[in-house]
Amino acid sequence: MSTWLVVGLGNPGPTYASHRHNVGYLVVDELARRAGVTFSGAGQLRAEVAQTRLTAAGGIGGVGAEAEKIVLLKSRTYMNDSGAAVSKALGYYRITPEYLVVVHDELDLEFGQLRLKFGGGDNGHNGLKSIRRSLGTGDYFRARYGVGRPQGRQDPADYVLSPFPSALSEDVAVEVGRCADAVESLLTVGLDATQSRFNS
Repeated sequence: MSTWLVVGLGNPGPTYASHRHNVGYLVVDELARRAGVTFSGAGQLRAEVAQTRLTAAGGIGGVGAEAEKIVLLKSRTYMNDSGAAVSKALGYYRITPEYLVVVHDELDLEFGQLRLKFGGGDNGHNGLKSIRRSLGTGDYFRARYGVGRPQGRQDPADYVLSPFPSALSEDVAVEVGRCADAVESLLTVGLDATQSRFNS
């Protein structure tokens, strides 16, 4: 069976934990929670990883002869160097980019919007730029979690490196769960069916 690498983009450390830029971490944390697995450091990969399996019937954490292996990853590099960890993990686990899913924040989608796609540009996202530099391709799956653009004249870089308002905390949790649902769907029923259900 194939092995999938699901990468949540973000910056390591408690300073960044609640920032908009770290929604990728939140989603893979939710997938790990559902699977009942924990992350551990993999120094040679410059990342934290958790391994589990997935079945169409049981979802993530499912078992059986038809279960596919899933590697969840959070880079220990900063966002601008995410590609280093991603490329090392692909090589280590012998995974090709068409079995890579990257979960990231998206300025051009309003909060509460979610889009899944395969390939495309980097849209100014430094994590995606780094992955393209390291892999030499942008042909992999992306789960794009909308964070919206800042109001007024706030610099977008400052905006993504700031937390969601506390009033949105419950909504953030709901959207993290929905994005995790979408990733599970992508891995079990494919892109077309997942886009029909989740893309907004």
